[in-house]
Amino acid sequence: MITHIFTFVLAALTGVGQASLIDWSPARRLNWEDFKAAPDAASTNAALTSSSINVEFGYDDEELSFTINCRFDKTKSWVKVKTNDILLHEQGHFDIAELHARKLNQALKGYRFNAKTVSDDVNRIYDSVMVLHHAAQNEYDKETDFSRKKDKQLIWQKKISDNLQDLKAFGSYGTKTTQK
Repeated sequence: MITHIFTFVLAALTGVGQASLIDWSPARRLNWEDFKAAPDAASTNAALTSSSINVEFGYDDEELSFTINCRFDKTKSWVKVKTNDILLHEQGHFDIAELHARKLNQALKGYRFNAKTVSDDVNRIYDSVMVLHHAAQNEYDKETDFSRKKDKQLIWQKKISDNLQDLKAFGSYGTKTTQK
């Protein structure tokens, strides 16, 4: 029996220690001390959140197993202007990443295992969720004007919170198995 193991990562984590990564948790909100990177002097952004959605999976002739992580990277996240509104906006970016990690979990749990195409299938599922993730992140910044439109920021906070609640069942990232 041959077993294959693969890892996909939205943001490169090479050389990053676990201590610099924060797993998403409803109980652990970001604070300004989490933003350890030097600010990008050329950027007009007030802050930058670097998060990753990672899926590790393996399979054999009969089943697919996978684990998903959504993490904030302290060493790649930075801040120039520290206000509560901006911190809330940056938390929103991390929450949107978590929302899409849950969508990935949902899609993989619903996957009908096919030993002949499993690697391509998981790649396709991952890529399709990441397209949605990037679009949501861009839409969030555009509609809120990077936190400056307070009314839109409040609408997005509720939208993100509601969506996280709707996908609560997919927020547990223990090893999942899909069988034939």
